[in-house]
This record gives sequence, structure tokens and C-alpha cells, in this order.
Amino acid sequence: MSAASAPQRSNRRRLVLLTATAAATALTLSACSSGGTSGGGGDTNFVTGNNGIATVAQGKRTTAPVLDGKTVDGKKLTTADYKGKILVVNVWGSWCPPCRLEAKNFEKVSTDLKDQGVQFVGINTRDTSTTPALAFEKEQGITYPSLYDPTGKLMLRFEKGTLNPQLIPSTLVIDRDGKVAARALQPLSEESLRGMIEPVLAEK
Repeated sequence: MSAASAPQRSNRRRLVLLTATAAATALTLSACSSGGTSGGGGDTNFVTGNNGIATVAQGKRTTAPVLDGKTVDGKKLTTADYKGKILVVNVWGSWCPPCRLEAKNFEKVSTDLKDQGVQFVGINTRDTSTTPALAFEKEQGITYPSLYDPTGKLMLRFEKGTLNPQLIPSTLVIDRDGKVAARALQPLSEESLRGMIEPVLAEK
């Protein structure tokens, strides 16, 4: 009896391990999301490195859409005003713990690179009002602007396969020619964020 039950125990243990591994992987990939693990369909020429950051070679990039609307503090903003600059777009929500973890990294890098022609813009999504978003910015010391996009419409302006609205936080680096150069569908450390921007900053 014990000989017959040993394989069963082994199979059960393997199943439990596989289930736990799958759950952990899903949690890692989804960050704050409720589902989805990729950027969706579409051929956007992204090549993902072992750090989870995807990049596109200079000659193969797609043009980023103009993002415009009202910021969380009620001002008008259009990314067309930043033509010729490197644009770092960060999708976040006040309800998202990983967004809270990465926020100070973004503010620090934004301050450091401002004089080198790098502009940060946030997209605040899924907050039902601007009140929690403003509280988040104040708490984290965020000084760069964020567009208020509660339903995720701005994300849908990007070419299919660029962003997954289910994956928050997400970050894009847009080059000086207005084309998408790099993407992260995960929270970023200061080092990882700098690693995304610096190769684009070095381009001529």
C-alpha cells in the first residue's frame, strides 16, 4: 500500500509545486494587474532582455502618439510640446503598491536628467478621482506632470502590442524623434530606469 501511494504523493507534491510556481510567476508578471502577461498582439519589434526590459533598434521603431488632456492638478498638457526631447512615460495608479515603490526612483532620475533634455510624464489610471492621485504625488514628492486617464484611453492610442492596459506600472522611453525605444511592463529600480534611458540619451 505504501509503495502504491508513494508515486501518488510524489505527483501531488509536483502538482502543488507547479501550481505555486505558476501563481508566483503570474504575480510577478502582473504587478498590480488583474490579468494579462504581455503587451498584446501587434508587431512592434521589441526585443526583451534578461532584465525584463524590451528595446527596439533605432531603425525599427514605431512613432508614439501625441498624449494630451488634463493633468491630475487640472492643467492642460500635450506631449507635442516636448518635441525633440527624450520622453519617459510612466503609467501608474495611487492604488498600486509597486507604483509607490518605484515613484521616488522616477522623481530622482527625472530631476537628474532634466537638464539633458529628458522629460518625464505620468499617466495616472484607474483612480476614480484626482484626489488620491494628488495625495500620491504629494506623498512621493513627484514634481513632473501626470495626465489623468481613469479609463486607460491614452494607453490605447499606442500601436497594438506597445502597452498592456492590464499591466500597471508600465514605462516607455520615447526617443528624440518621437519613436518608442524601450518598454518595461514591471516596476523599476533606479538602476533599471537609468539603464533604459541612458542608451537612448547616447544616441545621435
